[in-house]
Amino acid sequence: MKQIRNFCIIAHVDHGKSTLADRFLELTGTIPKEKMRSQYLDQMPLERERGVTIKLAPVTMIWRMPNYQILNFKSEIRNELQVQSLKSQQDSEYILNLIDTPGHADFYYEVSRSLAAVEGAILLVDASQGVQAQTITNLRMALNQGLIIIPVLNKIDLPYLDLGARKKELAGLLNVKEDEILLVSAKTGQGAETVLESVIKKIPPPQGNPNGPLRALIFDSVYSEHKGVIAYLKIVDGEIKTHDKLEIMGTKTKIEAQEVGIFGPGLIKKDVLNTGSIGYLVTGLKDIKKCRVGDTIIKFESRCCEATPRSVNSKLETNLKFKIEPLPGYQEPKSMVFSGLYNQKSEEAEKLGRALEKLKLNDASLFFEPEKSATFGFGYRCGFLGLFHLEIIKERLKREYNIDVITTRPSVAYRAWLKNQKNFIEIRSPEKFHNDFERVEEPIMIVKIISPQQFFGGIVELIKKYRGEFLEQKYLTPESYLEKFNHLIIEAKIPLATLVVDFYDKLKNISAGFASMSYEFFGYQKADLVRLDILVAGQRQEPLSLIVYRDVAYYEGKKIVEFLKNNLPRQLFEVKIQAALGSRIIASEKLPALRKDVTAKLYGGDVTRKIKLLEKQKKGKKELLRLGKVDIPPDIYIKMLKG
Repeated sequence: MKQIRNFCIIAHVDHGKSTLADRFLELTGTIPKEKMRSQYLDQMPLERERGVTIKLAPVTMIWRMPNYQILNFKSEIRNELQVQSLKSQQDSEYILNLIDTPGHADFYYEVSRSLAAVEGAILLVDASQGVQAQTITNLRMALNQGLIIIPVLNKIDLPYLDLGARKKELAGLLNVKEDEILLVSAKTGQGAETVLESVIKKIPPPQGNPNGPLRALIFDSVYSEHKGVIAYLKIVDGEIKTHDKLEIMGTKTKIEAQEVGIFGPGLIKKDVLNTGSIGYLVTGLKDIKKCRVGDTIIKFESRCCEATPRSVNSKLETNLKFKIEPLPGYQEPKSMVFSGLYNQKSEEAEKLGRALEKLKLNDASLFFEPEKSATFGFGYRCGFLGLFHLEIIKERLKREYNIDVITTRPSVAYRAWLKNQKNFIEIRSPEKFHNDFERVEEPIMIVKIISPQQFFGGIVELIKKYRGEFLEQKYLTPESYLEKFNHLIIEAKIPLATLVVDFYDKLKNISAGFASMSYEFFGYQKADLVRLDILVAGQRQEPLSLIVYRDVAYYEGKKIVEFLKNNLPRQLFEVKIQAALGSRIIASEKLPALRKDVTAKLYGGDVTRKIKLLEKQKKGKKELLRLGKVDIPPDIYIKMLKG
C-alpha cells in the first residue's frame, strides 16, 4: 500500500490533460510505442474527433524510480528516518493509478467522482492561455476534497511565452512559491518525468485498514452485453477476491465477484484487489439500477456479522466490533437543461428507452422519464447538465445504438405554486406549464468569467442584456495589476434559461475569444413567466410551445409565426398562424392558399361558366378552412430548433 499513488489530472478544456497522460503511459511502458496513439485514454471515437474528454478514464501504471531520483529526494529531506525509508525503496516499484478527467463545464460530475477516488491531483494550466474559469472550479473541488495539488504549466515549447508572468499567476492562485511550479511540454515529453517524480514525492499513499472489513467505493461503472455491469472501484478498506460474496449497501443487492482486476487501460484480470487499489469488479448484474455510482460495496458476511448476536456464533465475535459505515458518496447530480428525445421511427421508442438506460449507467448525470407527444408519439423527457451534454448524448445514441433522435427545444426546470398551495410543482416542459400559477421561480446560476481587463465593459453589458446581475470583479492574483495583460475574475448571477441559449458564443465574440466561463447552481428566484402557445389553423402545436418572460412574449411570438409563414408548405386553403398567451392572440400571420387553376380546362364559351367554377372553388376553400387540419412536417421543428 505504501507504493501506491492515486492521482488525477484536472484542467480547463484543451489544456493538454490527455496528451500528458499519453506521455505518462510511454514513460512507464504501460503502452508499447508501436501501439501508442494520440489521446490513448479517450476510448470513444467521438472524444478523439472533438479533442474533448467526455468520460473519466482510469489506468494503472507501474514505474520503477531511477536511483538518481532517489538521491535527489534524499538531498531535500533532513529527517534521517525518511532517508532510511527511501534507501529501502531504491529498487521498489510504484503503482501509479491515474484517472484522466474531462475539462468541459458540463462534465463537472465526472471530475467530482474522480477526485473522490484519489489522494492528489495535477493541476494543469496552458502556459499560453493561463488560468481559466474551469481551472478555478476544478481546483476548488479538489481543495474541498483535501487533495494534494501539484501545479504544472504545460505547452512550454510554444514560442513567445511569458513564463514568468504565468508562474506568478499560478503561484498567487495556490499561494505557493514560484519554484514549486513545474514546467512541461506534454507534446514533446519535456519535464513529464519530473512530474511523475513529484507525484511520488508529494502525494501520500492511500490510508486504509488492510485487515478491516471490506469497504469499496463505486466511482464509475459501464455495461457489457456479456459480463453485465462492471463497477469501477477504489478499495478503501479490506480486499476483494474472485468469488467473494458481496453486497451493494445502498440498494442491498447481493452479488458474487465474478472477476476483479486493474486497468491497463484495458481490463487486466487479477486474483485480488488490495487496500488502496483502483480496479474493476464484474458483478454479473443485468439490472443497471442496482449498481449506483457513489455506493459502497461490502462483504455479505460482514453485513451478517453486524446483525448476528454474540451468543449465536462466537467465531464471529471479532467482526462484531466493526460497525461498517457506508463511504461518503456523491451529491446527486442536478439536471440543468431538459429536452424531449423522440425516435424518428416512433415504433422504436422501446429501443430508445433501453439505450438511455445503458447510457445512464455510464453517465449518472443523465435523467430521463417517459413522455408522449401528439406530434412525435412516445419518447422521453431527458435532463442534462448543459447543452454540450445534450449534444454528446444525441451523438452517442446515433453512433453506439444507431438511433436518430429528434430533440425538442431545450428548457430548464421551474418551480411553480398553485393558489393556496404550500408545495411547489417542478415544471420541466412547457406542456405542464399554465398561466394561472400564483408564483413561479427560475433557476439562477453563479457565473465566473475570466477575461482580460479591456473587455470588462462589454461583458457587463452582456450580463445585463441576459437579465443577469453583476456581483463583483477582482484581479486574478493580487500582483496581476502589475502585469501587461492583467486578467479579471467577473462574478454575476444569470438566469439559466438565458445562459444556455447563446451566452457563451456572445461572450467569445465580445472578448475576441479570450474570455472563459464556468458556472454553478445558486438557487431559485421569482420570475414573471408565461407559456407562449403557437396555433396553426386553430390547433395548438405542443412542440412549439415555449416558457418565456412576459415582457418579451410578443417578440418571441412574432418571430415564430413569421418563421412558420416562410417555411410551412402551403395548403389548398388559407392558414392562420397565431401566437397566444392563454386565449389572447398576440401575433398573427396568414399563409396564403395554394391556388389551383380550375378554369384551365375551359377553352371557350360563355364567361358565366368560368364564374361558376371560381365560385364553387371559393365555397370549397371555406369548407376546408372550417374543417381543415395542417400536418406540420417534423423537419420544420428541426429547422426551427437549429435556427
